[in-house]
Amino acid sequence: MNTETPEIIQQSPHAVVLGQPFPDLPLDLYIPPNALEIFLEAFSGPLDLLLYLIKKENIDILDIPIAQVTTQYMSYVELMKGLHLELAGEYLVMAAMLAEIKSRMLLPKPPNVEEDEGDPRAELVRRLREYEQFKKAAEDIEVLPRMQREIFPVAVVFPEIKSIVRVLPNLDLQEMLLAFKDVMTRASMNVHHRIIREGLSVRERMTQILSNLQTSEFVSFENMFNVEEGRLGVVVTFIAILELLHQNLIEIVQTEIYGSIYLKALKESEN
Repeated sequence: MNTETPEIIQQSPHAVVLGQPFPDLPLDLYIPPNALEIFLEAFSGPLDLLLYLIKKENIDILDIPIAQVTTQYMSYVELMKGLHLELAGEYLVMAAMLAEIKSRMLLPKPPNVEEDEGDPRAELVRRLREYEQFKKAAEDIEVLPRMQREIFPVAVVFPEIKSIVRVLPNLDLQEMLLAFKDVMTRASMNVHHRIIREGLSVRERMTQILSNLQTSEFVSFENMFNVEEGRLGVVVTFIAILELLHQNLIEIVQTEIYGSIYLKALKESEN
């Protein structure tokens, strides 16, 4: 005798509460009517609904069967009422407009009415085509990338800064002599008589000047002179500067025309 074990079909539970499955619904569970109904189609207005119905039935927008479209439109309005959704007044206005167009197309015309009355659907067709154009434009804009449309990246472009090479003006000997004249004028104001004559050496003064230039890269021409030494000290200093310039041990520069004159010691690689 063949005995077969009956196959047990496991059904998924209706719900899981705190980790405990509930395969059967409770007997005292009360589910109110219309507790959960899903309403998929949502339209932004009556024209949107009409355009949806026309495209759904593949109807030529220039030759709308008013009776068919009106029936479908009213079914949608009744569905919205049955689901207790908020029904805007413009939907009802459109329903009245469709009913009027439908009646004008179905009712026979009196024989005394001229035929130049026109198609009663013309105004509705014009509004539908205009709405379709705006809707298509909105959809095209929506698929565009949001960058450069709603979001703009921040970018800072720095100007290209080129290295500026300042060309120093050529130092004229006449300007150096004029500066020396000013020093001599100030030295003449400090003339005093000494009983003991101090010996001044050009070579020693050259060493002092080079020592001063080692501590500072640039030294003003006027600061190289000590006016308290009188004319003799100023002349010895000036001769020492000329001798250092002749031996290419120093360089005399001027940053601008009629500007201050500076002395700079030359390195061995610059000699």
